[in-house]
Amino acid sequence: MTTITAPAPARRAAPVNLPEVSNHISLRRSIETSFTMAYRGLLKIKHNPEQLFDVTVQPILFTALFAFIFGGSIGGSVHDYLPTLIPGILVQTVILTSVVTGTQLREDMDKGVFDRFKSLPIARISALAGALIADMVRYTLATVLTVLVGLCLGYRPGGGFAGVVAAGLVIIVCSFAVSWIWALVGVTGKSASGVQGISMMIMFPLTFMSGALAPVSKMPGWLQGLNHVNPVYYMVNAAQDLMNSNIYGSNLAWSLIGSAVVIAVFAPLGVKAYMRRA
Repeated sequence: MTTITAPAPARRAAPVNLPEVSNHISLRRSIETSFTMAYRGLLKIKHNPEQLFDVTVQPILFTALFAFIFGGSIGGSVHDYLPTLIPGILVQTVILTSVVTGTQLREDMDKGVFDRFKSLPIARISALAGALIADMVRYTLATVLTVLVGLCLGYRPGGGFAGVVAAGLVIIVCSFAVSWIWALVGVTGKSASGVQGISMMIMFPLTFMSGALAPVSKMPGWLQGLNHVNPVYYMVNAAQDLMNSNIYGSNLAWSLIGSAVVIAVFAPLGVKAYMRRA
């Protein structure tokens, strides 16, 4: 006799817990990847030291030339002119250095480097923020060299060491903010040479009319009025107040407020343009 038995019911497979997929990058992770990208920027400087030409030779050359060329005619003597020149040339040197940020970003994008960055699991802002953070090293070097050249020429800051350090920090922070503008220009520009030309065409008038090299009070009235909407003007005044008198006044406040506004506006615009065009 054959016995037929019913087959045993199939066991259900245990459910597999799949990890959740999210495009969200935490703030901590964004900061970490930004500094990783900044390290990449420092490695570029290490392998291409000629990138430091503008922050090593230019501060020495400009400070010495302007001191001896304009010292007698504007300040009466080189010594009397230095309290006006050194804070001004410090702002001019560092703020013009920020223009290089946009040019280098455009060059990297033309080489296809940023195409790879877009495919990495990093915050969208990290590629741009890292490049700008690395440039702060260049700003610091330009600041130190300018102050040293001024000391060698006989400049003795009335604000003391604290005033000089405060002025240097303010200028570096403001230049970091301005570099977001040039990052946007670099991302949206068509060529590195075009980005550099546009940046210089804007920055040269703003820096020379700001009182960095000559007192604004001796300029025509219409030019003095324009300076009230010139952000570099407030940076120069803040640097002069800090380095010469260690005064923390309205010029410093306007410089920091303006920097915060620039970052809040241009950082998102730069990231969006980068994701669209990189």
